[in-house]
Amino acid sequence: MVGLIAVIAVILGVFVVCAIVVVNRLIHICAPNEVLIFSGTHRRVGNRQVGYRLVQGGRGIRMPLVERVDRLDLTNMIIDVRVTGAYAKGGIPLNVEGVANLKIASDEITLGNAIERFLGKPRAEIMRVARETLEGNLRGVLATLTPEEVNQDRVKFAQELLEEADKDLKLLGLELDTLKIQNVSDDKGYLDSLGRKQSAELIMRSRIAEAENRALAAQRSAENMKTQEIARVNAQIATARADAQKRILDAQTKKSAMVAEEKSTVTAAVAKASAEVAVQTARLEQVRLQLEADLIKPAEARRAQMIEAARGKAAQAVEDGKATAEALRRLTETWERSGDNARQIIVAQKLGSLPSGCCSAASAAASSWSTPCATSPSRSG
Repeated sequence: MVGLIAVIAVILGVFVVCAIVVVNRLIHICAPNEVLIFSGTHRRVGNRQVGYRLVQGGRGIRMPLVERVDRLDLTNMIIDVRVTGAYAKGGIPLNVEGVANLKIASDEITLGNAIERFLGKPRAEIMRVARETLEGNLRGVLATLTPEEVNQDRVKFAQELLEEADKDLKLLGLELDTLKIQNVSDDKGYLDSLGRKQSAELIMRSRIAEAENRALAAQRSAENMKTQEIARVNAQIATARADAQKRILDAQTKKSAMVAEEKSTVTAAVAKASAEVAVQTARLEQVRLQLEADLIKPAEARRAQMIEAARGKAAQAVEDGKATAEALRRLTETWERSGDNARQIIVAQKLGSLPSGCCSAASAAASSWSTPCATSPSRSG
């Protein structure tokens, strides 16, 4: 009986040990930095059917003879990225060195891509594929940027590289955490010339700033001098105003005496002028009377005499005119009464009053006149 109990105890002990061993072989513990892939069962992930199930950060029991368990390390991978002779925008070859931190993605859909591509592959193979992918993306991003943009704004360069590489890495099941550009260089010396240009610009800006500071100091010195000169001029103006006010007060005190003196002077001058005016008035009257006696009265007498003489001449001329008119009237009447012989009678009368030398010529002229013309008394006159 005791032996039977001992056998049963041994059998039970062996069974327990075997059960523990079996359970230990079937239960798989998943660390937080890894994922367990139980292959052999079918399940749906998203819109596709897959032949595995995942366990992250826990434990899972493998179905014996049906499933197999593999592990994927989710820890970070540090990859040195180096590109040589990559052409930037403008055709300048650049050498770029950087470092990237990436890992296998932990979300189930992206993790499926990693399972399909890297399950059972060594970690070095995963890093090689990731490096080649990043270098290809790096060359693509370099082709869209100028050397100045790559060298001066490396944060922007790294950001664009992250955006470009993230899509390709997710297709591989990888997740890019960080990407840093450590060095950018070229074999043609283009970046060195940019550096010299920037250094020259920096020196120029520093010299400009120094010149501006000197100009500002000179301006401030001039402003200080201006302020001092204005203060000095204001002081001189205040002194001049005080002197002027003093002179005004002195003048006001002397005003009464000066006014009285000037009044007396002016009064004397007015009295003298008044007396002079009276004297000149009397002299003017005297001169007027003298002129009237010497010039005006004789001129008036001559004028009256000339008027009377002109009147006498005019009366004589009138009487002579009247006598001439009467003689002509009578002559006309005699002409009309005499008829055809009036011309010879008039000529004979005129010839009697001429000298003897002129009588023969006048007679010849009288004999040449025609008879019809003698009938016109107006032409003979």
